[in-house]
Amino acid sequence: MATLLRRVWCSVLARAAAGAAPDAAGASPRGRHAPPVEYHGALSLGALDALPTDVLAQILRLLGPFEAARSCTVCRAWRVLASDNGLWAFFLRLGPEPWDLVVFAETHLAAGPAPHPWLYYDSTPQLSFKQIYGLREVVPGSVIVDGGSGYCKYGWSKYAAPSGRCATFMEFGNIESPMYARLRHFFQTIYTRHCTDDANWMQVKPANQPIIVVLPLCHSDDTESARASRKQYEETLYSVLFDMNVPAVCAVDQAVLALYASKRTSGIVVHIGFNVTSVVPIFQGRVMYEIGVETVGQGALKLTGLLKELMQRRNVSCESLYTVRAIKEVKFVYAADYEAELHKDTHASCEIDGEGWFTLSEERFKTTEILFQPHMGGMRAMGLHKAVSLCMDHCYNSEVVGDDSWYKTVVLAGGSACFPGLPERLEKELHQLLPSYISEGIRVLPPAFGTDSGWFGAKMIGNVSTFTEVWCVKKKQFRNKIRRNGPSFVNTW
Repeated sequence: MATLLRRVWCSVLARAAAGAAPDAAGASPRGRHAPPVEYHGALSLGALDALPTDVLAQILRLLGPFEAARSCTVCRAWRVLASDNGLWAFFLRLGPEPWDLVVFAETHLAAGPAPHPWLYYDSTPQLSFKQIYGLREVVPGSVIVDGGSGYCKYGWSKYAAPSGRCATFMEFGNIESPMYARLRHFFQTIYTRHCTDDANWMQVKPANQPIIVVLPLCHSDDTESARASRKQYEETLYSVLFDMNVPAVCAVDQAVLALYASKRTSGIVVHIGFNVTSVVPIFQGRVMYEIGVETVGQGALKLTGLLKELMQRRNVSCESLYTVRAIKEVKFVYAADYEAELHKDTHASCEIDGEGWFTLSEERFKTTEILFQPHMGGMRAMGLHKAVSLCMDHCYNSEVVGDDSWYKTVVLAGGSACFPGLPERLEKELHQLLPSYISEGIRVLPPAFGTDSGWFGAKMIGNVSTFTEVWCVKKKQFRNKIRRNGPSFVNTW
């Protein structure tokens, strides 16, 4: 039986470990947190000895984790089985969330954001899978509002994906009205909105759940006025939500969340937003404004507009930019070698509901090329690859305490970063631009969850066992801060 049980459990562990990516330190969760289990003595499951591996694994699924654990009274073999970290790894693997994300969140995000990354040291407790499973069972969940620069996504952190989408808060209310009034109108709309897949999903009172608000990166520099503007915006946000009786608020930058979704806390995030593209250095979960955030003055809107212009030159017209955007999302690619692509047959057709068929050729990669050659779009600006290489050079010279290769992982984010070919093209350009002592080891990663990467990063935070304690600002904390610092200016901003 000992041989059979070892074979069964090795199979279970192999399935649990399959597909588990290395964590930010380069070690797999199993290897870092769960040492191999040693079995001693003769083990027997009685009549179950003859069961095939798959059948025994199915028994574990049917029992569930706690019933399987309680079965330790049956015999010594079950007792050893229930005490093994592998049992809990197996059930984490069967859970609704990817188990490697769960382990990453509990081991890297449970301590909260690092306020002083220059002095960062890893004090993360080494949790067993059993501890992680128990902690996750009591997490209540939170509301997520991903207020992106193009449109907003919202939902519960316990849901598998966003429940609904709407215009971002910038399009709510009178554009001339104060920010406080616009934000309040936006969140009131979100809390009363009906979703197509769950008619009563957001019919909840704000006071019932904490909320995570994903913040667009609004300011790219670290000047005194930019810092004051960022602070003013966040204080207005907190004031609006606490006036609506939300119990706890977590506001996190969307670039940071896109990095978390890739199971990393340090790196460079290239976020292709609605209006601009931002190159954001992040160390231990904090945007390093001291190093510098590079901005490329073109984003998804510019790509859509250029595609429409190129289509009109070929007498292919569309009624609206929404149709052009739909075509872009289906057929766009980034050329690995732009000059070589010009000599190929690149025709491709797609059907857009209600609009018919459209055929594109060079437009498929000519449009995206303006990110690398802005002059093609009539702009005098720095190309994306040059902006990233400049950011990496600044990171290299910053002498941040810790691993000197933290900036060599580039994570892509934003809808226009999801088109095929961008990771390979950007990586190629960076190797050509940078000296070998910087370019060696560079990796460019596609968006981990496509257009929803920021939302999934928020979901990881919202489900972590320490969410309300270490990630949130409570209403009482905010009010005390306002009293200490004098009258708040946020209501009139």
